[in-house]
Amino acid sequence: MALGGINGGGGGLRTIFRPLAIAASGLRAQRLRIETASANIANAETTRTAAGGPYRRQVVTLEAGSDQPTLPLAITPGELPDPDTMPDNGTGVRVSGVMEDNSQGPLVYDPGHPDADAAGYVRYPNVSVTDEMVNMMESRRMYEANATVFDAVKSMLRRAIDI
Repeated sequence: MALGGINGGGGGLRTIFRPLAIAASGLRAQRLRIETASANIANAETTRTAAGGPYRRQVVTLEAGSDQPTLPLAITPGELPDPDTMPDNGTGVRVSGVMEDNSQGPLVYDPGHPDADAAGYVRYPNVSVTDEMVNMMESRRMYEANATVFDAVKSMLRRAIDI
């Protein structure tokens, strides 16, 4: 049953699934933040990339979801949607991009390093492992909070079906 056509474009039954879409958007955003922090940590010592120069820290930018619904939500009777397949129905948060942090990393004196300049200094990535770990823990907590909301809403919707 497609819910987009009931009571117009965004009302009716579609409205009761909005909390699921909000939590699902948070799950997607936090998962990307965790993956990005992991990539930053993995490259914290990379002094040479294919583009030349040291690895540059990646930062996920988020923004509020649009106010306009985008895709109709279709479900099968008795089955609730998976958060990874939920469309952005105009709510929650969305990833606006993954940007490169252009700040300079530390310059370390290491004349034996293959990437050292003529003076013996090596430019390291602008990644602070401590900061990335804090970002990762914060993202994990937000992911868990969104997962709890998603499960609570699913439980409420299942109980509503039984009424």
